[in-house]
Amino acid sequence: MELKAEKVYQEKLKRCEDAIALKEPDHVPICPYIGIVPYALDGCSNKDSMYNYPRAAEAIVNFYKKYPMMDASLHKGFNSGRANELAGSTMIDWPGRPGTKVPDQSTYQAMEYEYMKEDEYQEVLQDFTGFMLRKYIPRAYPNLAGLSSIRFVPNIIVGTPPLCGLYTEEALKAYEILAEIAKEEAKRIKANTECSQRVEDMGFPPFFNGGGEVPFDVIGDYYRGTLPTLMDQLEREEEMEELCYRIADLEIESFQHYKDADMPVKRASFPMHKGMDGFMSPEQYEKIYWRPFMKIINALVDMGVTPYLYTEGRYNTRLEQLTDLPRGKCMVHFEKVDMRQAKKIVGSNSCIVGNFPMALLETGTPETVTEKVKELLDICMPGGGYIFDCDGSIDIAKEENLDAMFNALLKYGNYR
Repeated sequence: MELKAEKVYQEKLKRCEDAIALKEPDHVPICPYIGIVPYALDGCSNKDSMYNYPRAAEAIVNFYKKYPMMDASLHKGFNSGRANELAGSTMIDWPGRPGTKVPDQSTYQAMEYEYMKEDEYQEVLQDFTGFMLRKYIPRAYPNLAGLSSIRFVPNIIVGTPPLCGLYTEEALKAYEILAEIAKEEAKRIKANTECSQRVEDMGFPPFFNGGGEVPFDVIGDYYRGTLPTLMDQLEREEEMEELCYRIADLEIESFQHYKDADMPVKRASFPMHKGMDGFMSPEQYEKIYWRPFMKIINALVDMGVTPYLYTEGRYNTRLEQLTDLPRGKCMVHFEKVDMRQAKKIVGSNSCIVGNFPMALLETGTPETVTEKVKELLDICMPGGGYIFDCDGSIDIAKEENLDAMFNALLKYGNYR
């Protein structure tokens, strides 16, 4: 990294760290989460982020060149369309998939299925790895259904006969597909790394460098589906709570690398999909949503990691629970909330982020965008502890409205 870029990098890094520590930096950190808008602005599409990494990378780099006032690298990584084709992924549909109706300029679309049945909680709890191999993967990735043939049975433990359960004909076919997926994933990982390094070399530190998900959301998003989860939290609450803590332990184990890793920042992002107002009672939220998640948060804080809680939906009735977070150690992003109340209740304990309506960047005017930026800064700036972001990732926006947003932040976001 050049000397000038290194200086800018350290200034941006300090600006965010000061805000996280509930201090007043020199300027409100400008860290909007950039979705697929760079592709439209640069004349390509989200399909390129799944099939043409060099073209997508150029669009991302050009976005940071156009908006150097951003204080962190915060954009969507690439996903491999080819790897998903090979696996036969069923939980998403994506631009470029053969036969898809998803437009090239769209994000991928999430598809919910019951990959875990109502009566399978105990099976998952007793043999998580076996369930993943024999049931989850074949259901979610049908091209890898051969893994369901893997079995271990007690027999003569002499030499190699016990391994026969690993190399059934069906399993060997699945291994061949996995080898091809691994090649495609290696290309994706390399492209992501190179793109991120280019942006970092321009003077943009990463905003976060890892993440997970709330255990309850893991069950709802990837195992049971939203509607069955609504029933389970009433009819199978104890099993669900036990599985939430099991998932929490698995996630904590996956974060152990943070302890000794040499990273410019140590921050982990958690989208909070199903904890919004009205999805469950306050008692259920506390028991099966918040407490298992707090176990992960506390473990990360003990490792020196800053958790980034990305709340989704309305969160007005959950603000008091958010004050359980260790003071000055977390960030909380808001989509829909009374931001004055969030600043009052949560802002004295944790850095608050977000709440600028991204729809205004598509439907508004430069004047309305500017006024909304000023309004949000007036609420959130006093006393520090605020990082600017939108209420979601920026996927569609008029260029003149983006310009107005960044210009207003530069003009009105100074502390001194």
